[in-house]
Amino acid sequence: MVTLLRNALVLLLLLTAVTGVAYPVVVGGLGHLMFAHEAGGSLIERDGKVVGSSLIGQSFTAPGYFWGRPSATTPDPYNAGASTGSNQGPTNPALADAAKQRIAALRAVDPTNTAPVPVELVTASASGLDPEISPAAAEYQANRVAKARHMDPAKVRELVAANTKGRQLGLLGEPRVNVLQLNLALDQVAR
Repeated sequence: MVTLLRNALVLLLLLTAVTGVAYPVVVGGLGHLMFAHEAGGSLIERDGKVVGSSLIGQSFTAPGYFWGRPSATTPDPYNAGASTGSNQGPTNPALADAAKQRIAALRAVDPTNTAPVPVELVTASASGLDPEISPAAAEYQANRVAKARHMDPAKVRELVAANTKGRQLGLLGEPRVNVLQLNLALDQVAR
């Protein structure tokens, strides 16, 4: 019996050292060597200062910026520590009311835009942290942004096109625009 317990304890310590210490150190080290930017949180810097991450959305509300998907995190929008969806289904009246309010807010800030509002601008993503929108959602906002910044709408659309990423490996996912990177590109043009 003592031999069995001793063998079990040795095995427990050995597996703890391998899976709890050695494996995380090796994988973490390789990650930092091979994918330093990603392992560091995909942080975006401007003028030597971290302004965000390309993986976590940010709240932009000024008319001169592109807006991302609404965040379902509370109490602060895009709070990575509170990542969660709203869990409101399509028949939930609260979801419909929130979508109507968001549509009204988009229409109020750009009353001349009569195009249909892209669904991702009025519904939160599953994580509540989505940093990207579709090119259609960016196109919907292009005239508002151009007007607020006193820019040619064609130049704004060029920036959208330049910041649009295609499908991964040419076939996975959908084309997308990172809102933070697009807004930083807009600020860069304004300099």
